[in-house]
Amino acid sequence: GEDPSVAVGGIVPQFGSGAHLGSGDVFVAEADESDGSFLNYAPSIEVVTNVEPDHLDRYGSARAFEEIFVEFSRRLVPGGLLVCCAEDPGAARLAEAAGGEGTRVLTYGRPRECGRVPDVAITDVASSPEGVSATLTGAGGAVRLELAVPGVHNILNATAAWIAGVECGVGAETMARCLAAFGGTSRRFELRGSVGARRVFDDYAHHPTEVAAAIAQARVVAGQGEVVVVFQPHLFSRTRIFAADFARALAAADHVVLTDIYAAREDPEPGVTAALISDAIEGARFIPDMREAARLAARMCSEGGLVVTMGAGSITECAPDVLDEWRTQAGHE
Repeated sequence: GEDPSVAVGGIVPQFGSGAHLGSGDVFVAEADESDGSFLNYAPSIEVVTNVEPDHLDRYGSARAFEEIFVEFSRRLVPGGLLVCCAEDPGAARLAEAAGGEGTRVLTYGRPRECGRVPDVAITDVASSPEGVSATLTGAGGAVRLELAVPGVHNILNATAAWIAGVECGVGAETMARCLAAFGGTSRRFELRGSVGARRVFDDYAHHPTEVAAAIAQARVVAGQGEVVVVFQPHLFSRTRIFAADFARALAAADHVVLTDIYAAREDPEPGVTAALISDAIEGARFIPDMREAARLAARMCSEGGLVVTMGAGSITECAPDVLDEWRTQAGHE
């Protein structure tokens, strides 16, 4: 009922876009660290889910990357609130640094996964293909949060949103109830179709931690079925820097197909291809053409399994290729 205005980087199905002009007095913005533009804000509340090194083509080092987030925390208006995930070491260090400067901070997380006791503890997590739920306990008591989207990372993110909503004056139970109505975001493990008992999902994951979270979510949704990932790396610099981390994350899938790097804003680097990742994964295939890669992934997927087209680039266009391949197979059977 607060009707905030919103500007985020993805398509929210409830809005039909990434933006909404509301009648309320709250503006929710997705702030971007990739180009430093988040320093243009002077927020009342900042939510930081992680401070894990990325965009090192700009920042040069993990230390410089973390320092820019400390600078971001200094942009809070007087009396503002910094909300950090205590499960992420970088975000935990940010919380400590900002708190040491007198900033008001609230942390959240599953106590066993945190290096310090979180202000809002997430316990009794229950995950299923249909969704995930948990109990949130803080100074104001306890509430049960039940989401209609699967994935433990989603309960973490929703807890941050719950804290922010309560800080804005929404009742704790009301905020939990409203979050239960959230149906997900486009390109965040988005179901793109099915043929028989096989399904194809599309996911924006393009950092090793995101890839690991998406595959963990896929495991829950697939149940006993296979998980096949066709991954398009994003940026030559990111591929070079995180190749080993990508390989470890992707290895959690049953079958992996890599396709050419999506260059985005970068020029090619000699010797940097997706093979840096695929060569480190037993059984992985490197197919430069993304549509051919998607069709191969479809053929690798047995009945009851799922395929995830994954990456921040043009790979999102390939879900129809997976579905077409399955329909072709069905027509031949």
